[in-house]
Amino acid sequence: MNKLIIFTALALISIVACKPAVQPAEPGKTYGAAITSDNAIDIDKLLTQLSTQDSVKTKLEGTVESVCQVKGCWMNLVPEDGNEAKSIFVKFKDYGFFMPLDLSGEKVIIEGVAYKEVTPVDELKHYAEDEGLPQEEIDKITEPTEELKFMADGVIVL
Repeated sequence: MNKLIIFTALALISIVACKPAVQPAEPGKTYGAAITSDNAIDIDKLLTQLSTQDSVKTKLEGTVESVCQVKGCWMNLVPEDGNEAKSIFVKFKDYGFFMPLDLSGEKVIIEGVAYKEVTPVDELKHYAEDEGLPQEEIDKITEPTEELKFMADGVIVL
């Protein structure tokens, strides 16, 4: 009986220890590299710059549409008007920091490099699972997609 209690306690401790801490989104908090909010551009200006360049080092303002619900390792940004056709998939440099899982709907500024890239089907399905989409939605993903992406050095919650 004591072995069962000890085993159960160890199992619960390992489950809790492996689960990432859920941090609430805090206005003014910086994640990753220390950055400032000055000179940030909007998504439309970034799209204009990317029409003539392969990549752009910049500071960008947007609204968080969604966040990886597994551990906050990526997020999607949209312009202030919520236009999903202009969404940007954001990852974090060197997998070095994570965002709060409740960040959807918050405005942020990110600094780093924007670029376009074709995302393969298996990776798109993986991100859909991370987002918590139902299996029927995941099964609809059958083609690779060219996406606007951003490798962020730092993020500020506004």
